[in-house]
Amino acid sequence: MIMQDNQMAIEAREAPHVVAKQQGLIAPRLAPLVARLRDVDPRVVVTCARGSSAHAATFAKHLIERGLGLPVASAAPNITSVYGGALRLDGQFFLAISQSGGSNDLIEQAAAARRSGAVTACLVNEVESELAAQCEFVLPMAAGPEFAVPATKTFIASLAALARLVALWSQDRALEDALARLPERLARAAELDWSRMVDAFSRAESLVAIGRGPTLAIAREAALKLKETANLHAEAFSSAEFMHGPVSLVSPLYPILMLTPTDEAASGMRRLAEDLRGKGAALFTTDREDETRNRLPTIASDHPETDAICLIQSFYAMAARLAAARGVDVDRPRHLQKVTRTR
Repeated sequence: MIMQDNQMAIEAREAPHVVAKQQGLIAPRLAPLVARLRDVDPRVVVTCARGSSAHAATFAKHLIERGLGLPVASAAPNITSVYGGALRLDGQFFLAISQSGGSNDLIEQAAAARRSGAVTACLVNEVESELAAQCEFVLPMAAGPEFAVPATKTFIASLAALARLVALWSQDRALEDALARLPERLARAAELDWSRMVDAFSRAESLVAIGRGPTLAIAREAALKLKETANLHAEAFSSAEFMHGPVSLVSPLYPILMLTPTDEAASGMRRLAEDLRGKGAALFTTDREDETRNRLPTIASDHPETDAICLIQSFYAMAARLAAARGVDVDRPRHLQKVTRTR
């Protein structure tokens, strides 16, 4: 699929190169962090992020809880920045994720976490940022400059970096090997044709993205990008949560994008897909076993975590076309700016 020639599309196409060069830049930073974490042996990981970076934190939660058995919680930055409080994080691992490293609430939360005795690290694209200055360990996304307001290559770089961290920490050789193959797979994923969604989505007023396990973060990022790039209301749910109320929204006029993982969660997603079709849903799925006309093409499965990363690469290609179909300039999204400084 030929992507639209805009800044967002250009930067999305850079993701394979970014991931390829990232390993050499981040490896020297990961080794001392992992050594420290093994020495401290935290019982809890606390993440802190906003926007697309918060979806990367969702991916980290899945990776860490599954790979290391450690509970992962999302911090509310305003506990520090607005209410003047602090979390008791002595001996725990605090991980901030931010492309710019310039959001005041994340900066203040990181500083408070470090004062409390936490092992603090940040994953940033701007390694000279104020957030980086507040953390003991700085992990570079290594995505290079990103000028488009909607994040693409920095999001993919974040997922790859988080997977590298967990692979090293948990000594997961299979995931390390899959990450080495990821750049070439991302390049192929960017060329897949998801345009069959464009017509249905361009006429929709609202839609849902559904994921589970490694694809929940992908669903959340897809829903955000539909808002940012196409001015289209979209919400993301896990397949389990969708059945607790939101399923009542299902109708032929309410498209659903189901991002099916390639691990043990796939079977439950398939049962949900069958149920939704029975309710008349306009369902699009990435399940390679789906034989309906609305199955979206995917590259052959390699590893569940890196398979999930490839899905968002294919989605970004479609999003550029969808924005054009809806008459939206993705390089100038309304009401948005590249760096959002919240407190």
